[in-house]
Amino acid sequence: MICEAHIETENVDELKQIIDSVLRKEQAYLSEINILKEQIRCLQDRLFGRKSEKISSDREQLSLFELPVEHFPIADEDVIEIPSHKRKKRGRKPIPENLPRIEVLHDIDDADKQCECGCMKERIGQEVSEQLDIIPAKIQVIRHIRPKYVCKNCEGVDSDGPTVAIAQLPEQIIPKCIGTPGLIAFVLVAKFVDALPFYRQEKQFLRIGVKISRATMCSWAQKIAGSCDILLTMLKQEIHSGSLINIDETPVQVLNEPGRTSQSKSYMWIFRGGPQEHPGIIFEYHPSRAGDVAATFLKDYTGVVQTDGYAGYGFIDGTKEILHMACWAHVRRKFFDVVKAAGKPKEGRRKPGNADQALKYIRKLYKIEKDAKDNDLSNGELLKERQEKAKPVLDEFKRWLNVKVDEAPPKSLLGKAITYTLNQWHRLVVYADTGHVPPDNNMAENTIRPFVVGRKNWLFSGTPEGAAASAALYSLIETAKANGLEPYWYLRHLIEKLPDAMTEADYKALLPQHIEQSQLAGPPNIP
Repeated sequence: MICEAHIETENVDELKQIIDSVLRKEQAYLSEINILKEQIRCLQDRLFGRKSEKISSDREQLSLFELPVEHFPIADEDVIEIPSHKRKKRGRKPIPENLPRIEVLHDIDDADKQCECGCMKERIGQEVSEQLDIIPAKIQVIRHIRPKYVCKNCEGVDSDGPTVAIAQLPEQIIPKCIGTPGLIAFVLVAKFVDALPFYRQEKQFLRIGVKISRATMCSWAQKIAGSCDILLTMLKQEIHSGSLINIDETPVQVLNEPGRTSQSKSYMWIFRGGPQEHPGIIFEYHPSRAGDVAATFLKDYTGVVQTDGYAGYGFIDGTKEILHMACWAHVRRKFFDVVKAAGKPKEGRRKPGNADQALKYIRKLYKIEKDAKDNDLSNGELLKERQEKAKPVLDEFKRWLNVKVDEAPPKSLLGKAITYTLNQWHRLVVYADTGHVPPDNNMAENTIRPFVVGRKNWLFSGTPEGAAASAALYSLIETAKANGLEPYWYLRHLIEKLPDAMTEADYKALLPQHIEQSQLAGPPNIP
């Protein structure tokens, strides 16, 4: 009997172990299934969902009829005053005054100007309405006529000097080029501002009776970019002169790269910095995403560098002269992905989760920034505001993250968002100790967006030289835009004046930071 009982006990223990093993596997499978479902919802949202990261106002708002009695004012002292705000007027916006106007008079017949009593009616006023008209692209030919002069008395006489006198042509940035500065600037702005590829522009020119091949336009772009090397060097110095540099990068495909396949991924890097009121922007093409690119650009720089969480920027932490700052927008985006992946319930409201709580903390931080901007605080005042208000929120958020990191599955979107935030924390809190650094890297992302939009149209660069030329032209154009200049008129001014630049001061005067819109030939820039 003892032996049989002992055997039965062993069987029971073995069964318990088997059951425990099955239950653990079941829990692991369920956890993996939930993570996979979450990833599927996240991918579906990226494909078919709205791109905006704005949280709808009704996400946490209770119904009016669900509010308890204590939410309603009872006494006069409980009444909440809502500050007034200005509403934007609807309707048609006025036509800019700088546009030329052609007057068309619509008058009544002379017979209608005579009254029934026999007297002539007097003009007492007028009604004026305006319409916008457009003249389709009109191309013209500029003929440069240079009279030749010769001395008839010296004909047939040996002389060391020239026998024919003729005026010199103005210096051109591209010798013997068929395009004027206006035409070249028009082509470059269409490509690098309006994202219109050269082959489409070629078709547009054909419609107005002129053949300008895409190869010719590509050659113009490369030669203009090559002539601006000195400007780009000075632009880099301008960026280094500031106390903050924003860095970002995005993929670009280059077909004919030596030693690489056409499917290889290259990168366009962007560096934004310099004085806050006159920023500079540089695009650089590189076949690699290695941190050596940023390290080379940041050589001898002292100040704050703001980036995303890409590991290639890790070297900055070990640089004594540079303070590395991370991006709160990337943190917010990761928690927002958790909220979107949760989906919407079929009935009722979605119950707020841990990601919603994280977003609340981040909203508090951005509310402090918004109030400071509305009150037009100086850098010193903003630093004091961040120390007094943002620091306590950051400390509370950090304690919350330390608790939740042990609760959330590491492979889930929430677990990844929490881990990312904690790994970047020493960089995220840097902004609270400054008064001139924004909490996110949005300035760099907004700067690189025109390139990304253009990439959707022209898809790839043909050669590394073409990609480098694009980087140079994007640098000048985006710097001009950041300094309030209209890109076409700036490029036209640059192409006209660059051949005459001789000294360092001449070149520096051509940088967008040192040009006012009033110096350009075109109309004022319209924001």
